[in-house]
Amino acid sequence: MTITKLPRRALVPDTEAFQTLFAQPDLASDPGSLLSDTQARLFYALEQFLHPQAISSFLLVKAPEEPDYFQLLNDATVELREPAETLTGVNYQIQGKNVTMQPAGQADDNFASQGPVIHADWVEAEQLFGCVRQFNGEISLQPGLVHQANGGVLILSLRALLAQPLLWMRLKNIVTQQRFRWLSFDDARPLPVSIPAMPLSLKVMLVGERESLADFQEMEPELYDTIIYSEYEDNLQIVDEETQKLWCQWVWHIAHQQNLPGPDASAWPLLIQEAARYTGDQQTLPLCPLWIGRQLREAAAFCDTGSLNAEQLATMLNQRQWREGYLAERMQDEILLEQILIETDGEQVGQINALSVIEFPGHPRAFGEPSRISCVVHIGDGEFTDIERKAELGGNIHAKGMMIMQSFLMAELGLEQQIPFSASLTFEQSYSEVDGDSASMAELCALISALANVPVNQSIAITGSVDQFGRAQPVGGLNEKIEGFFAICQQRGLTGKQGVIIPSANIRHLSLAQDVQQAVEAGEFSLWAIDDVTDALPLLTQLVWDGEGKTTLLQTIQERIAQATQPDAHQRPWPLRWLNWFNSN
Repeated sequence: MTITKLPRRALVPDTEAFQTLFAQPDLASDPGSLLSDTQARLFYALEQFLHPQAISSFLLVKAPEEPDYFQLLNDATVELREPAETLTGVNYQIQGKNVTMQPAGQADDNFASQGPVIHADWVEAEQLFGCVRQFNGEISLQPGLVHQANGGVLILSLRALLAQPLLWMRLKNIVTQQRFRWLSFDDARPLPVSIPAMPLSLKVMLVGERESLADFQEMEPELYDTIIYSEYEDNLQIVDEETQKLWCQWVWHIAHQQNLPGPDASAWPLLIQEAARYTGDQQTLPLCPLWIGRQLREAAAFCDTGSLNAEQLATMLNQRQWREGYLAERMQDEILLEQILIETDGEQVGQINALSVIEFPGHPRAFGEPSRISCVVHIGDGEFTDIERKAELGGNIHAKGMMIMQSFLMAELGLEQQIPFSASLTFEQSYSEVDGDSASMAELCALISALANVPVNQSIAITGSVDQFGRAQPVGGLNEKIEGFFAICQQRGLTGKQGVIIPSANIRHLSLAQDVQQAVEAGEFSLWAIDDVTDALPLLTQLVWDGEGKTTLLQTIQERIAQATQPDAHQRPWPLRWLNWFNSN
């Protein structure tokens, strides 16, 4: 049996070892690009892409199609790329209806280029390929992005090209053939003059999310097999002080880049806690410039210096939670007004508090809410009824979790025949679809309680999925789930007996709010980490699952099954009862 009562220090990322690091003044200095340290794979792909003998003129990067990412990739490419020593492009000369071309001789020639790096998060045909203009009989040529980036690198949104397939097909031909031919965008209106095709050498970086990459692979399977591929890694694993310092420098780099105040020594622990909530892991911090920029930008409203402290950051986070907390408060009110029945004290047979995460479409904040799961058993043929599934409100993963926990119970009972009880389980007062297996451990405990006719402590909630051997498996949304149950207990008054049971594998995902930390430290609320469902049962029922020389839940259930299968003369059919009467006489 492994039950761990968690101390306060386990509820948030451990930052005490880095206090000296946070006070170092060099964190606030901008070290320039950190891409080679934070994005080693992407940096290597860029080196391959920019090499004169690159295997492909295309680089595919999995990254959000946002301006911050385009700028980041642009800067990294500029840093890696050697400055062009020669002039590329041409100079078009127009005399009436006659257009001639010669190699560019100076930088101000109309189609000359020095091989820059150019990025665009959306393109149209004229913007990308330029156009031929005619006004008052005079012809002029307008260069496009491909001409401006001639000899250099063009960074484009993959989504924009997928939305305009003809643009992509023409761009691919230009890059592969290294030649640009002037075409009319309107078949009904041909070009007013004949324009010589120009040589064009170009490398193209395509940036897109996973869905866009999948669409591109389906559209261009042959090219996809030869293209250089890499990803912008969203997170950084914190394994030692060096990686922690690297992340802090990255935060300050974003702050300098966006002209925002950065954290001082006091603010780092709180920012790291919020970062761990975002990633869902104490040892993983985000590299997303959008997320980092948002935290610093919102906090900047509360400070008037070049750095922000812990108090200012805490004020911002509290104000944000209050601003976005309307729906969560209304759901809590429904429970406190007993419109949704959730018990946080006493004992009940076959009833348990599970934990759910609520996400409303269009709402920025997920929040936790306790859910009451109930189970009833009766004499039957061994059928286990999942009411959610029967009502077509249960998803496939939830159904899988139900079958797994039933398999565990049947294996543990070791029966040679069908169990003489039928059971039904449901999420009470649930009126929408239920999916996921994070409640399977709670459902199993409720089923065991109902079969053994032993009450469950309602002061304790539980989350976690379970495998066929009864082992507790980690689940998502842990912080929101715990805080949702804590909020209800706090409103009703903390007794010191309330708490939440979580899988041990979930400890690293904890980054809880300050009030939960304080309640745990004061002994008013508890968190227990377990490895097996049998570890949770003594906390919930005061009885162990199995053991020698004591009353156990397994023994209680087996005795109840034996009583149900034992012939009872008073319940036998009337012909057999007459037979008993004759035999007795």
